Amino acid sequence: MGGIGAVIQSSLAIAALSTLGDFIWATWIPRHIPAYGLTHGTLLFLGIGLALGVVAHRPAAGAIAGALIGAGGAAGFYLLAPLAGYAAMFLMWIAIWVALGVLGAWLKTGTLDLRGGLSRGGVAAVLSGAAFYATSGIWRPFDPQGWDYATHFGAWTLAYLPGFATLLLGRESGPRS
Repeated sequence: MGGIGAVIQSSLAIAALSTLGDFIWATWIPRHIPAYGLTHGTLLFLGIGLALGVVAHRPAAGAIAGALIGAGGAAGFYLLAPLAGYAAMFLMWIAIWVALGVLGAWLKTGTLDLRGGLSRGGVAAVLSGAAFYATSGIWRPFDPQGWDYATHFGAWTLAYLPGFATLLLGRESGPRS
């Protein structure tokens, strides 16, 4: 799997995972505690890392590294939130896409290409961040019983699409020998 097909499939799969997360938060989690957020971040980014790893023919490495990125991003949010409020979510969104850029470069080439990874990750962060911000109204008004999860799925797909496009298009299909 590669090219635009990988971008679309990855975006749809992770949008489905994020929509499921929205549903679980709204349906079964009565109050927000950090343990739930850490679990959510770890599992979501395990999926994102897996998607990057599948394209690079290194699914296990991608999944493990993705889970670590997700756990770190969630922990970063909880550390920054007392100072920055929900703006911490946008700061961590940038950080995790930069980390995913480095991960994607490593998965693809088998070497740690910080410059290329940071560059792609930075572009992915800006583009996906703008899309995420544009669609972030899906939680307002806060009425989980009235949410249209098809709208959530569409919004998440649009939010992930530019990030995956930046990380997956125009790259080699696997690690160098």
